Amino acid sequence: MADSGARKTRPTPADVDAYLAGVEHERRRADALAALAMMRDVTGVEPVMWGTSMVGFGRQRYTTADGKEHEWFALGLAPRKAALTLYGLTYYDSNRDLLDRLGPHTTGKGCLYVKRWKDLDQDVLRELVERSWLANHTG
Repeated sequence: MADSGARKTRPTPADVDAYLAGVEHERRRADALAALAMMRDVTGVEPVMWGTSMVGFGRQRYTTADGKEHEWFALGLAPRKAALTLYGLTYYDSNRDLLDRLGPHTTGKGCLYVKRWKDLDQDVLRELVERSWLANHTG
């Protein structure tokens, strides 16, 4: 039987560019590629596929309420059907000053949901990615 404490979503050797090229929805694919380019530029690292549908940059360690330590990507993205999801930008209501100026979006626990990349203030978005990368990644 599998270890119930093991994370299901882990880094894989899958090709990030090939995955994103296969995104069916044209605008969602274009938005994901724009996010990928910005995150590559800001982080200076190459992305890695996590599971079958998330693209991650860097690593961070965190401890859950039960005291178990886990590893996750520091920043990431996923081109979902409803929106482009950006991970690692809004932990614990952080970066409110930037989010207020970003443009149309919604947030979840650590996630930013974007319907249209072009509707966002690109300078504010870049600052948000830079700030989050510095705060989150551990190497």
